[in-house]
Amino acid sequence: MPSTDPRPRLDRERVLRAAVALADEIGVTAMSMRKLGEAVGVEAMSLYNHVVNRDDLLDGMVDRVFAEFDLPEVDDDWKVAMRRRAHSARAVLRMHPWAIALVESRTSPGPATLTHLDAVLGCLRASGFSLELTGHAVALLDAYTYGFAMQEATLPFDTGDQTAELAESMLAEMSPGDYPHLVEFASGRVIQPGYDFGDEYDFGLDVVLDGLERHLDAESVGGRRQ
Repeated sequence: MPSTDPRPRLDRERVLRAAVALADEIGVTAMSMRKLGEAVGVEAMSLYNHVVNRDDLLDGMVDRVFAEFDLPEVDDDWKVAMRRRAHSARAVLRMHPWAIALVESRTSPGPATLTHLDAVLGCLRASGFSLELTGHAVALLDAYTYGFAMQEATLPFDTGDQTAELAESMLAEMSPGDYPHLVEFASGRVIQPGYDFGDEYDFGLDVVLDGLERHLDAESVGGRRQ
């Protein structure tokens, strides 16, 4: 007799999808196996048929996040590919802010994570980056993107209007002549129409990519490739 249970069969993929959704909703710290079990309609112990332990669960969740990052191709223009990948990573981490602190912490990376890293390395190497400069590029790009994502996730405002409101309230509490450079910056830039802190990301990314390009050109002129 066929089952009348409308729920899809529980497997590792369904557990990981539910875990990511739950972490998006309540944060990874507040997520427990009991709450995850409730989300998929089973007792917490049943989850251990699909994940070994919490670390295995986190490994799988992080791997699903990496699967959402844009994947560069070996023959892509490196600068275009790294810009696209950086924007993709930032957008994904804004959807999954709990993952920011975890993407570099896992000691058992999954296939999507490894595929992503291999693609990034392959694109840079195919574009003439030495092993040394490839290492510098990956570290710098990741530090900038993950760091900016962390900063965005913890700021006390989300929109340009909220930024301006906060700046105006801070200015109102300052005595005339106090912190003159801060007052100048806040009044001359932050509270001006159209200001959005998120726009600072592209400026910084340009600085990083242009700097890497100069080093790549220098390697080419000096014949330093490995």
